[in-house]
Amino acid sequence: MIKLLRVDERLVHGQVALAWTNSLNADCIFVVNDAVRNDKLRLTTLKMAVPAGVKFVSKNVEDAIDALNSGKTDKYKMLVVVDSVVDALRIAEGSSVVESVNLGNMKNLEGRRQLTPSVYASDEEIAAIKELLARGVEVGCQAVPTEANVPVETLI
Repeated sequence: MIKLLRVDERLVHGQVALAWTNSLNADCIFVVNDAVRNDKLRLTTLKMAVPAGVKFVSKNVEDAIDALNSGKTDKYKMLVVVDSVVDALRIAEGSSVVESVNLGNMKNLEGRRQLTPSVYASDEEIAAIKELLARGVEVGCQAVPTEANVPVETLI
């Protein structure tokens, strides 16, 4: 079961590994990313940030969709982490298990506009957000669990 699908360009780090995992009582961090899945060094680094007792799984987007649809992941309380809104949309399009998306950290890069202090989005990303909303997926901005979740439609 997906407890939270989070967009965070850093993937696994202190906020994800500790604050979010603890607040959700998650027992699995599921990193979904096409590039990271084939980068052994980065995978090893991400695994080192995962708290003891929490399972770490990484798959590319296509394989993650297959796993979510198969029911194999139902036994876990998962924190699913992607590094882009486009990947979150791909998962939502390929699977019926995505009910909400948390925009946690999207860097201030050229071509992006600020939505919150930690979330910046390009026109393409805003289009993906709007598509998620059109599919009935709730999308909110929340950097850490102690902050209020701000519905993204109030920001775009």
